Amino acid sequence: MINLGIIGCGHWGSNHIRVFNASTDAKVRICCDKNKNRLDKLSIAYPGLNVTSDYKSIINDANIDAVVVATPTASHYQIVKSALLGGKDVFCEKPLCINQKESKELMLLARKKQKILMVGYVFLFNNGIIALKEQIKNKDLGKLYYLHLTRTNLGPIRDDVDVVYDLASHDISIASFLLDKWPDSVSVNAGYFLRKNISDIAFITLYYPGNILVHIHVSWLDPKKVRRAICVGDKKMAVWDDLDAAEPIRIFNKGVTKEPFYSDYGEFQLLPREGEVISPAIKLNEPLRNQNGYFIDCISNKKRPLTDAVFAHNITKILEAIQLSIKNDGRIQKIPKIGS
Repeated sequence: MINLGIIGCGHWGSNHIRVFNASTDAKVRICCDKNKNRLDKLSIAYPGLNVTSDYKSIINDANIDAVVVATPTASHYQIVKSALLGGKDVFCEKPLCINQKESKELMLLARKKQKILMVGYVFLFNNGIIALKEQIKNKDLGKLYYLHLTRTNLGPIRDDVDVVYDLASHDISIASFLLDKWPDSVSVNAGYFLRKNISDIAFITLYYPGNILVHIHVSWLDPKKVRRAICVGDKKMAVWDDLDAAEPIRIFNKGVTKEPFYSDYGEFQLLPREGEVISPAIKLNEPLRNQNGYFIDCISNKKRPLTDAVFAHNITKILEAIQLSIKNDGRIQKIPKIGS
């Protein structure tokens, strides 16, 4: 049995308590938050759950094996560092850090202490995304041309990070997971409509090896909630829609064919090709449950997580490159060498 402490009991922290306490392999023993009302409600909902307003008391508790950090992004570095130094395995919500200097330090510290440090890129544990990756891996779509990912809604609007760190970090992780590679460069245009220093919307273009383009649209200012990925190949096209429970994946047997055009110049015509639409059966379950069960398995079997500190450090490098592109009026920005 893995004994857990939860640091941060807002939306995600409360969900972690619910999911981990449904496990037969883990138990949340204590949780921490600065909001007394939250702690009082959790004490009622989970009798026997200890509560505290001091996260260091969790780290110093010898009976706690691992901690979950679900606090605002700016606080991740200090809390995760303290937990690793305290000998705890750590799960931290995304993104790991604001900058790559901090994320690199945590990556090296986890390695030195031989502790699990996993970051919550939960969509990589979504069965729809996993099925889409299989389509790409098996070459069912043919040679990939581009991906287009959309993540929009009216809020929730953050105060600690901009829309890129909040939303696009998910889509960068999804694109890199699907393609099994990292981008070389990026260009971005962002909008500042509500506040001067925190972007509300962003249009991001990532340039991946193999001449694959990835476009990401994220927004806190949109009338409709959308979580969608479109993958276009030379054989077929696929759409993942996280909000479509009936058909989360649809495969379109569509494309463009080169038909010979017999003239004196040996030209050809590009003609649309229409075919059937297939919706493969996807077993839907809660991605958070998949992710958290995987974290416990990594601790129990000393496995390197898919979304480990190296993965999170790479994402942070990309997020920093995005900020540089925004500051430079959308000019293409090279991304520092990505590690593995």
